[in-house]
Amino acid sequence: MSWTNPQYLVETDWLAAHLEDPTLRVLECTVILDTLPEGGYRAESGRATWAAGHIPRSGFADLTDDLCDGTSSLRFMMPSAEQMAASMARLGVGEGTRVVLYDRFVNMWAARVWWMLRAVGFDEAAVLNGGWRTWTLEGRPTSTDPCAYPAGRFVARLRSELFAGKGAVLAGLGERATCVLNALTGEQHRGGGVTYGRPGRIAGSANVPARSLVDPKTHAYLPADVLREQFAAAGALTAGRVITYCGAGIAASSDAFVLTLLGHGGVAVYDASLSEWAADPSLPMETG
Repeated sequence: MSWTNPQYLVETDWLAAHLEDPTLRVLECTVILDTLPEGGYRAESGRATWAAGHIPRSGFADLTDDLCDGTSSLRFMMPSAEQMAASMARLGVGEGTRVVLYDRFVNMWAARVWWMLRAVGFDEAAVLNGGWRTWTLEGRPTSTDPCAYPAGRFVARLRSELFAGKGAVLAGLGERATCVLNALTGEQHRGGGVTYGRPGRIAGSANVPARSLVDPKTHAYLPADVLREQFAAAGALTAGRVITYCGAGIAASSDAFVLTLLGHGGVAVYDASLSEWAADPSLPMETG
């Protein structure tokens, strides 16, 4: 069984053949996470890594700076539509362009930017299947040249329903029509591993880890029928609405992206995720 929306995923062969297309914008989205002894992560921009070698002609989309809400105390929160539009325009993205996004870790950073673009009404974006890992495993060319895309004209058309707050999550818990879906690892779902304050998961939530969506060697997404089975087992495909979450809305975006590839039209990302939920003792969590 194939993808329902295959236009949102491109293969390395396609990208290699279209790199010189003047309307194409290729953007790396990598963030480097270091585990902290007290729990959680330290996030570092991947810009220096990109500068040391990247897919030819690509630019760098910085989720630690231009593409997050700097006024929030929580990391990686979706910026305003105005900030998003200005940042994308500086990267050369806008009307008449197509965007291919990639990263160096299981596609989740690329999927995050893809979801953000979709949330401001830009549908001409795709994730590079396997990202940097597949590109380099195949021995494809890399470059250290700076990006030279001209500025774009980006008009934001907000789709606020693609993000959810804790109120929507609370309302959805226990409703058969809503599936609350954790994209963290199975270990974290059960209460182990890196935590975000209180261990475990949102009470009543299911689990499809973002890392389980890809081949661990190539970082390419697993076949559509395999992923369809994963999400079906979690109850996501029969739910009218799915709200994905993780620690800070990144892995959750990868689950949301794949659900969209599979044709689910009712997905939202809980942007603040456990960074907010686990810090509030009044909100239900469970382990085991």
